[in-house]
Amino acid sequence: MMPFVLIALVAGAASALMFASIISGALISLVLFYLAPLPLMVAAIGWGPLCASVGGIAAAIGLGALFGLPYCIAFAVTVALPAWWLGHLVLLSRPVASAAPEASAEPDLEWYPVGRILLWLAGFATLTTIAALLTLGTDADTIMGTLRRGLMRLLRATDPQSSGEVGQFVDALVRIAPAGATVIAMMTLTLNLWLSAKITATSGRLRRPWPDMMTAELPPMTLVALCVALAFCFTGGLLAIAAQITAAALMMGYALTGFAVLHTLTLALKSRTFWLGSTYAVVVVFGWPVIAMVILGLADAVFGFRERFLRSRQPPPLPTP
Repeated sequence: MMPFVLIALVAGAASALMFASIISGALISLVLFYLAPLPLMVAAIGWGPLCASVGGIAAAIGLGALFGLPYCIAFAVTVALPAWWLGHLVLLSRPVASAAPEASAEPDLEWYPVGRILLWLAGFATLTTIAALLTLGTDADTIMGTLRRGLMRLLRATDPQSSGEVGQFVDALVRIAPAGATVIAMMTLTLNLWLSAKITATSGRLRRPWPDMMTAELPPMTLVALCVALAFCFTGGLLAIAAQITAAALMMGYALTGFAVLHTLTLALKSRTFWLGSTYAVVVVFGWPVIAMVILGLADAVFGFRERFLRSRQPPPLPTP
């Protein structure tokens, strides 16, 4: 029991320190801030969700005692809650009925699908972004005004000679800021979950087999939810901001499935490594080509490219006598 509690407290302390490092203002603190869920996710996947919950509660209480209630709530919502629940989902399984069950054999397990985990990642990215924006105000005008003043203050600090011509540039940044923040939240949560699973797999504590990422697909109703979110983007006010955030998170989910589609469709290429590496490099360097991955993921959800490709690669059935 004592080692379990000690691991939970160490993971919670590490996450809390990484989260609170943003106060220093150093550039490296931004990296640590985004990696704050990693220790708790490792604890959740390696030692169980209870370990992450104990460490997260202790860390939130400590941050609240040192820096105040807002830091406690922010840590609980953006770090502890996603780490605990995502770790729970990674280890979630159910037995599968076998055609010829044997009393001595262990039952086959069906693990929680990767596609549904992607949907939860999008949900947490939406939740954390909306919660962060609500700290700036309770209506759209206040939120956008606060964002604009903050960006203008930042630009004047970096370039005191900047003229009023930057106003249009700042207005454009303010419009895309909620969606941009959602994309960053989605990517960092996904990276933290992947790293934590890799760490626990390397240490031998991962209790589920490593999933086949090429088969990851979002539930069918996700496409309906995306269409509804896109429709509400044209309403205005706080509802439109929430819809933009939701749509950005879901589209990033389809971008990740688009990469899975790309990995599948390039199986027959001799220069597969080159094309995959070039694609990842272009997306990381320029950013905007990720739109192509979103389109590929959406197209696969509608037309089933992976299923058709894999069916065409299967050998023909043997002739019956």
